[in-house]
Amino acid sequence: MPLILISGYPASGKTYRSNQLVESFKSKIQASSDARISRLKVCHINHQSLGLDRHVYREARTEKDARATEYSAVKRALGKDTVVIADSLNYIKGFRYQLYCEAKAVHTPSCVVHVGTPISSCREINTRILESGSKDDGYPVDIFDNLVYRYEEPNGMTRWDSPLFTVPYDDEAPPCQDIWDAMVGSEGKAKTVKPNPATVMKPATESDYLYELDKISQGVLNVIMEWQKDHPGDGGGELAIAEGTIELPANPVSLPQLQRFRRQFISLNRLHNLPKARIRSSFIEYLNDNLV
Repeated sequence: MPLILISGYPASGKTYRSNQLVESFKSKIQASSDARISRLKVCHINHQSLGLDRHVYREARTEKDARATEYSAVKRALGKDTVVIADSLNYIKGFRYQLYCEAKAVHTPSCVVHVGTPISSCREINTRILESGSKDDGYPVDIFDNLVYRYEEPNGMTRWDSPLFTVPYDDEAPPCQDIWDAMVGSEGKAKTVKPNPATVMKPATESDYLYELDKISQGVLNVIMEWQKDHPGDGGGELAIAEGTIELPANPVSLPQLQRFRRQFISLNRLHNLPKARIRSSFIEYLNDNLV
């Protein structure tokens, strides 16, 4: 069943909003006479349930390990009878993409709930928590500032952040009914997702798979850089290449930025065996979702 990703700045009230969703969903499940709905359960995954604290964000290694822990927990919980609410910062769009792929691979819908608390309010809340002596619940100031700076806000125009529900700071509750309808569906009518070739992948077996993944993705980057070199000041546009069209933004894309997207794509797909004919088109799709 569905994966609901909670995302927001540190100290924005993500767990408070998650608990509201949990209570709303549990009430709907308990009151339902539909056998499909009544057998559902809600799994709330957050730092507390995973045994993680705020200091994991101080170093890249511990932060990476924390994301891996959350990813594994979500992957284990996803199933036909479980609504998974992943309550964490989920501030890196590449990580949200990974979780989106996991949900789609098991034929279940996903959405992102953005807790839209302003930075100034988050800072005030975090300061009050620290001053109250609850240091385990607050973020050290340097970690707070760093996380705010690195936060990649969800974008409803991308597949993995859609549908996107934003909860303003002063709203009494999230749009629980809208989220329920989008993720679970109405009585007697279940929400289903048809996986695509990019998310239904077999374990890698070809010895040259990583070589092809590296070679083809680098070839796409070479075409983009050559086009930008030959069209200075054109302000972006459509670049048609074999097996797809790349939508280039108005400002030129730097090689380091393109290489970062390429590394992310390879990291997401290195353990799977995309058909060779699909590597280029999948990478083009990935770039189009990121070059916005």
